Amino acid sequence: MFVDQVKIYVKGGDGGNGMVAFRREKYVPKGGPAGGDGGKGADVVFVVEEGLRTLMDFRYQRHFKAPRGEHGMSKNQHGKNSKDMIVKVPPGTVVTDAETNEIIADLVEHGQRAIIARGGRGGRGNSRFATPANPAPELSEHGEPGQERDVILELKLLADVGLVGFPSVGKSTLLSVVSSAKPKIAEYHFTTIVPNLGMVETEDGRSFVMADLPGLIEGAHSGVGLGHQFLRHIERTRVIVHVIDMAATEGRDPYEDYVTINKELQEYNLRLTERPQIIVANKMDMPDAEENLKSFKEKLTDEYPIFPISAITRQGLRDLLFAVADKIEQTPEFPLHEEELESTGIHRVLYKHEAEQTEFVITRDPDGSFVVSGHAVERLFKMTDFSRDESIKRFARQLRGMGVDEALRERGAKNGDTVRLMDYEFEFLD
Repeated sequence: MFVDQVKIYVKGGDGGNGMVAFRREKYVPKGGPAGGDGGKGADVVFVVEEGLRTLMDFRYQRHFKAPRGEHGMSKNQHGKNSKDMIVKVPPGTVVTDAETNEIIADLVEHGQRAIIARGGRGGRGNSRFATPANPAPELSEHGEPGQERDVILELKLLADVGLVGFPSVGKSTLLSVVSSAKPKIAEYHFTTIVPNLGMVETEDGRSFVMADLPGLIEGAHSGVGLGHQFLRHIERTRVIVHVIDMAATEGRDPYEDYVTINKELQEYNLRLTERPQIIVANKMDMPDAEENLKSFKEKLTDEYPIFPISAITRQGLRDLLFAVADKIEQTPEFPLHEEELESTGIHRVLYKHEAEQTEFVITRDPDGSFVVSGHAVERLFKMTDFSRDESIKRFARQLRGMGVDEALRERGAKNGDTVRLMDYEFEFLD
């Protein structure tokens, strides 16, 4: 089974907690604070593994939670950082954030790495909070929570050449003849429901990867037939080999087929029309093929080269493969994601930055209580050790510094009102 799209959950490891400890050694008066920091949580790192061909493994394991850092210890000993969690993916994997649709990584080369979810930093021990005014603080931090997100993995095949055309025009037969690939070939539509890859070598020693992609039909760009599954894979190919049944064995007009397929490619992604195309007039050993080819050439307005072949009798294959190899050498790789501004002649600089997280938002619940939420305030809450008075006082000071108290007053909070933060309730004191 070929799996080419899957949604998974990843979470970086939480940081280890800092420790509250003091030196209590004989002959060391006023030993002072000695609590160590926690270790950093592990990152979730995706690494390209050449041997993998599908995303099948992710069908059975969809949760990846990295280990947390070690907690700090006494005698100022730091907790150990956790080792990164390595997740292997096949070449051609595009990782997208499920919530924002932002592309996190485009992984193509063997060994390429990308951090998908960062681990949290370790919490600080009480040694870090010592000041002349407070030389013995009973105060430490919990580790920072690791980043968590749902991501979509999409596999786009890394083929140099993509065979396109209606179902049953002979794409699989052509691939099986020119390479050692063994695609399923049968007398019905959509025999090929997963892409097949084959390594093709020409007589002069050049080689390239050819993909026989599932048959394309009218309406594919909107998901008809095997639509998107097919079109997703053609995005990476450098040369499109358009296979046409010139004998019209199914009663369709070859030129109409040609126009329909090109329209589908254009509807899906305008950039696909920039790919060089080679037209293959297949089934030339059949009756009527010569006549059809003649009228096809008369109707054709594009400048694409046409190669009459018969995949069954192998007629014309040598010239076709030479032409494909030449075309690949002349064609640069197409980047998958870029600002399409070149055509307008406008040159802009694209600055990417992390989306600014709102520090906090205040809302009201139906019961009249105030709800405080937001990335920064929740992170602060998770890193506070509520078992110690000093930590609680520090948390209150930090909230005040962020402007939470002021914002609550503006929203009408009075003494004794309930304030909720995550699953906890506090009383508002003015």
